[in-house]
Amino acid sequence: MERRHFLKTAVAGAVAGSLQFQPGRLFAKDREQQGPCDLVAVMGGEPVEMYQKAMERLGGMGKYVQKGQKVVVKPNIGWDRLPEEGGNTNPELVVAIIKDCFQAGASEVTVFDRTCDEWQACYKNSGIEAAARAAGAKVAFAHEERYFREVSLPKGVRLKNAKIHEAILDCDVWFNVPILKNHGGTKMTISMKNYMGIVWDRRIMHANDLQQCIADVASYAKRPALHIVDAYRIMTQNGPKGKSIDDIQMGRALFISPDMVAVDTAALNFYNQFKPMTLADASHIGKGEAMQLGTTKLETLKIERIRL
Repeated sequence: MERRHFLKTAVAGAVAGSLQFQPGRLFAKDREQQGPCDLVAVMGGEPVEMYQKAMERLGGMGKYVQKGQKVVVKPNIGWDRLPEEGGNTNPELVVAIIKDCFQAGASEVTVFDRTCDEWQACYKNSGIEAAARAAGAKVAFAHEERYFREVSLPKGVRLKNAKIHEAILDCDVWFNVPILKNHGGTKMTISMKNYMGIVWDRRIMHANDLQQCIADVASYAKRPALHIVDAYRIMTQNGPKGKSIDDIQMGRALFISPDMVAVDTAALNFYNQFKPMTLADASHIGKGEAMQLGTTKLETLKIERIRL
């Protein structure tokens, strides 16, 4: 890493260390939670440490994966970018989830994404392919239409059908693991936007009200057990691919919830501590709420905030 980039990253990390979970911005209320919670937010640690703390609070992976089940972990691997460039999900987080699934008794774990850049370069340079294989997971192909099958989206407004990757269709349980970052088209890419990586034909979505189509695809009946948002590195400009490491801020945070709308709302609120962004800008989140896919009303949820 060039010296100026190293210094910038070090300064960003120091700033991130001083950020706080602001009750008025991140969550509507600041209160201690007892019993099961709807959403966990962790800040101030490394990817694996934050993930482990969050899952401990949620009751452990055994609550979501049963012995013998086939599991899919769906990160963002869309771009030919190295981990420090923040274009894809952190490979350390992906490995931690894979290992957790196996420990809970999963018979197999599969990792894949329908990439935007050339798929082999994305799988390799993201660090995810090698890390996933080393952890015992399978890495599925998603670069040809034959790996996708058509499903119905009865709740869809613009899309009534979509071709979904066979790994999602055939698994017992899946986990959605996006990275929090800016997106030139949809303004934000988090959990709901990460669904575009399970779909074959995305040209229709781009040409047919993209924000609504994202919500339509996210209405697919087979929902992830959890949405695990990687906010360790945050791309605050030139997303979703980024131009250089200058586009990255160190967030050192993680958000987990079964509610995709709620976790995206919380992550967006956290993003606001770096750069202004509203729910109206990332309108697919509100459209998801209108389709009853989750809630933006964080004050109605039991939320656990953990500072490391």
